[in-house]
Amino acid sequence: MVVETTRSQSEFVGVSSVEREQLHLLYRRSNVCGLKRLSAHLALVAIAAVGVHQAESIQLYIPAAFVLGVVGIFLFAPLHECIHRTAFRSRWLNDTVAGVAGFLLLLPPRYFRSFHLSHHRHTQVSARDPELVGKNVSTFGRYLIYVSGMLYWRDGILILIRHAMGQVTAPYIGRAVSQPIINEARCYLCIYVLLAVLSAIFQTSVLVTFWLVPAILGQPILRLYLLAEHTLCPLIPDMLRNSRTTLTSLPVRFIAWNMPYHAEHHALMAIPFHALPRAHALFRDRIDHLTFGYSTFHGQLLAAMRLSLIHI
Repeated sequence: MVVETTRSQSEFVGVSSVEREQLHLLYRRSNVCGLKRLSAHLALVAIAAVGVHQAESIQLYIPAAFVLGVVGIFLFAPLHECIHRTAFRSRWLNDTVAGVAGFLLLLPPRYFRSFHLSHHRHTQVSARDPELVGKNVSTFGRYLIYVSGMLYWRDGILILIRHAMGQVTAPYIGRAVSQPIINEARCYLCIYVLLAVLSAIFQTSVLVTFWLVPAILGQPILRLYLLAEHTLCPLIPDMLRNSRTTLTSLPVRFIAWNMPYHAEHHALMAIPFHALPRAHALFRDRIDHLTFGYSTFHGQLLAAMRLSLIHI
């Protein structure tokens, strides 16, 4: 039986007095740490873009665009961190970076903040966690559809248009933020249309070459990564049991801003990305789902499909 209730974060962790002192230090946000990580991430994007620019054939362009797409689509990581307002100490920096990253990813941050904080409040609670709605990977076919990113792009476009038309109906969006979300959607949509018109007028394929195609090619890697966060975890409100931490390589932790430490993030979501490895050292023994690598997780997921053990 699934208990569909929520708890405060402190209930999930059960920290000792010594650990509370250590945690107090982990909550400190830093503009310097955030700017260093963002600068390094953007440098990777720039290097990948140079590779795309120098590709002289379709055979060279596709792999170059894929690399650009992966490092570009993982701007989702700073977007996610910024909507928590933990990437930087400055609220202005958090909101500015979220605005730019959200525009590039078709994920307006005001809307995403409401969606994502509802996910944190109701993690793995059936019918209340918005991430569970429409997420079905119970068969290999549905798995492929999800991983392809088609549903992400379709839903992103439809939600943006609905919001721009003033139709904000999701239950997790409060009345106070409805109008800002509508305004944000209208602003994004106007800029998208303007860029499309300018591209047509000047007969340039720059946006398609450096943005749209790479984003489409890179999105499946982000989908594969995100699936590991909660899939195959129980539908219970205990954050150290309903979320997965994936032990992975340094490059993956870097580009994902340490979010593979996902159980730690859910238990203590106010801890900034740069402190999550230290949080992991504190709580590793209390995490139920600790997986070594994403290939291991997806092997387990595919095995569960064959045994019909997946319910979401």
